[in-house]
Amino acid sequence: MTSTTQKGNNYIVPLATLTMLFFMWGFITCMNDILIPYLKQLFSLTFFESMLVQFCFFGAYFIGSLTYFLISYHYGDPINKVGYKKAMLAGIVLSALGCVLFWPAASTSVYGLFLAALFVLGLGFTILQITANAYVSLLGPEDGASSRLNMTQAFNSLGTTIAPVLGGHLIFEFFADNGVISPQATRIPYLIFAVILLLVALIIYAVKLPSFEATEEEEKGLGALKFLHLRLGVLGIFCYVGAEVAIGSFIISFLEHEDIMGLPESISKNYLSLYWGGAMIGRFLGAIYLNHTLAAAKKWIYMLAVSVLVFLLIFSLVDLSFNQVSFFIAFIVLNLLGFLIGKGAPARTLAIFAGINVVLLLLSIFNSGAFAMYTILGIGIFNSIMFSNIYTLSIAGLGKYTSQGSSLLVMSILGGAIVPVIQGALADQIGVQYSMILPVVCYLYILVFGLYCAKRFTNIEHVQVRGGH
Repeated sequence: MTSTTQKGNNYIVPLATLTMLFFMWGFITCMNDILIPYLKQLFSLTFFESMLVQFCFFGAYFIGSLTYFLISYHYGDPINKVGYKKAMLAGIVLSALGCVLFWPAASTSVYGLFLAALFVLGLGFTILQITANAYVSLLGPEDGASSRLNMTQAFNSLGTTIAPVLGGHLIFEFFADNGVISPQATRIPYLIFAVILLLVALIIYAVKLPSFEATEEEEKGLGALKFLHLRLGVLGIFCYVGAEVAIGSFIISFLEHEDIMGLPESISKNYLSLYWGGAMIGRFLGAIYLNHTLAAAKKWIYMLAVSVLVFLLIFSLVDLSFNQVSFFIAFIVLNLLGFLIGKGAPARTLAIFAGINVVLLLLSIFNSGAFAMYTILGIGIFNSIMFSNIYTLSIAGLGKYTSQGSSLLVMSILGGAIVPVIQGALADQIGVQYSMILPVVCYLYILVFGLYCAKRFTNIEHVQVRGGH
């Protein structure tokens, strides 16, 4: 894959521009975690019915990416024809349309219209997933792909960290009808989101972005599927997104349970920010540690400094005392130890973090009170590098099949639709706490995938460090 408009490493402006997009993308996606308890209360839904929010949103990822894959199978890769920039702009405009559709949904107070708006919003984000992640991985040497993607994903996590606090305030308090949940509470917030997305589209339109196209002759067919590590990575993304979304979707309900903390939404939304804020910390640390151009001493200085600064940022955002958030320092230390043991290898680090999450989930399931709350919130910081590492390991060395492989990986974001719905059905039967056994299974597969890549596909690590498109 080569750049046709720009050579060298002058990618600061394109990366900075895309960072804004990743931020808004993360913010709006995490708003689903606020919508679930809001709509559950508004329409008196079961857990299963409320999880249709995630089913429609992430189900759109599957429909959209499947459509993309079928087009690439029959007619060749669309991105190579229209370019990354035009594709990203189309995704943003479609996402803005999905936000606008919240107005008629809220005005008529029909649950099905909310789900339809979420589906359209998900379709727009599908295009962004296919284009933006692959584009970031191409903006520079392949050995820095994980580092760059972790950095942009970190700002995505900044959006997911702010969303529960700001979005929760808007829906549960500011636009509530005298403290009572109102069907109209989502109209203005999502209209604002639509305007901001369109402003981001205008900025991207105005900025000159380097274009990439395949140097090899384009081929039709299922070429990407001949790579075993891609096929394994597809299920890895399914499990990761499914587990992360399911846990985030249930945290407010988890903390509301009397055996855990018995917290109302107005307080538990702040703890939800800690879950997503942990992912932000871990992604910033991952961006530094997986950067092979930095000396080891500088890496640790930067990582320690970033840990302190980002923790203070999160503390300033949430309406919690220092005593209520101080437990998270222990998870930051454990995260740093995980990076140290991982030694900068994406596959090894992925396996370590997945293993830690298995342990934390089991502790959350079989304990109660503050300890169960601490362990489930700690999962977020170890989710941090999973998407970017699974993604870059899966598309490493795909060359002309990179976009097609990316569409398959985005298709597997279907996990965010399927896993929460299944867990919702489990929660209705055995309770929210014991339903967390489902994400345990997901992280066990990611652990196996990481070990498989580290031990049997060392050439993937080699391609990431020295190879090229």
